[in-house]
Amino acid sequence: MYSPNVRIGDQIRRYRKTNGNRSQAAIAGLCGISVRYMSMIENNQRTPAPDLLSRFAVVLGVPVALLLSENATPKPKRFNSVTNDVSRALFGHVPAQNDTAISPAELRLRVERAWLSWQTSQTRFTEAERDLPPLIADVDCALHQVPSASDARARRENLRTAADLYGLLRSYCRRAGRPDLSAIVADRAIRAADDADDPVLMATARWNMGHVLLSDPREEAAEEAEEIALTAIEQIRRERSSPELTAMQGALELVAVVSEARRREWWKARNRLEKNAGLLATRAGESNVGRTVFGPTNVQLHRLSIEMLAGESAEALRLADQVDAQDLPSRERQFTFGLDVARCYDMRREDPAVFVHLLNLEELAPEDLARSPQALALVRGLLKRVRPTYRRQVTDLADRLGLS
Repeated sequence: MYSPNVRIGDQIRRYRKTNGNRSQAAIAGLCGISVRYMSMIENNQRTPAPDLLSRFAVVLGVPVALLLSENATPKPKRFNSVTNDVSRALFGHVPAQNDTAISPAELRLRVERAWLSWQTSQTRFTEAERDLPPLIADVDCALHQVPSASDARARRENLRTAADLYGLLRSYCRRAGRPDLSAIVADRAIRAADDADDPVLMATARWNMGHVLLSDPREEAAEEAEEIALTAIEQIRRERSSPELTAMQGALELVAVVSEARRREWWKARNRLEKNAGLLATRAGESNVGRTVFGPTNVQLHRLSIEMLAGESAEALRLADQVDAQDLPSRERQFTFGLDVARCYDMRREDPAVFVHLLNLEELAPEDLARSPQALALVRGLLKRVRPTYRRQVTDLADRLGLS
């Protein structure tokens, strides 16, 4: 007997999508029914006979009991985690790929390629989880080689490469939901940059640590982020001026801006953004020094973020209309911009606009969407209040994200 409370069609559709995301036609063919009848079952207009239900269970790879259970849901996808191989490599449990030393130039090239993937690829998490463990092991091996006096230059190059790699790992670990590992690798980046005595990398490493602290919800962490940023800015001012250091000073000013905004010091944040970061962006132009994507466009994105955090959604959306983020060299930064716009529409309860922007984000960076707590919260909110006219589309998106 079927329970009258169980919507079997919903369960069949859910498992069809989560267990391989197969089409209705594929499942209907395997079960020996028409696509039309399959659609009627999934829409709960028809109830499958016991023998057909058994066929569905076999084809979908689930017990019949799950199709009959009112509360059964597929196990959520575990997106927010650092893979075991990456974490093992960070603690020295993955052997280096090569018995012989790898040249500094080759290590540098591999890190550059990893960064290019991380900033531009739609599947950047998949690629990072494949490429990072051996790269971490090889860089670590290079750092622990005992150099001769004549190898001082190679040692410095390896330290610079390591600092750059740890910066990538800071971003990866943070986005993968491991702030503890993010803090560890950010600290390693600082030590490597200081040992290399490279002013740009030293500033970049402090920028990375600032972002680790900004991801901590505690107000004192935001204060610490600002302190680190302002100290690094003072160090930059003692160096000989260069375009790279100008860009890094601007990026550090943005860390202080976000810190002030997190503490709801709106006037201070807006003032610092215009008088400090804005002027430096004009001088630096569009750049990607230290992988910070600092420049006039990034400053515009921060203007939008401040107004969003301040609850000024109308002003934030007005600013968004003035931004063209398509040419930014970072897919993540483009994603953050689109997410901020979606959050502004959510504040105004303009659900169709929220949904359209979420679909755009799925096309732009599907792996980021699946790992973003703010984006997932928007989807959950839509599920609760979505209108019938596009309920199925929202449910399908939630299914793809493992939320329903």
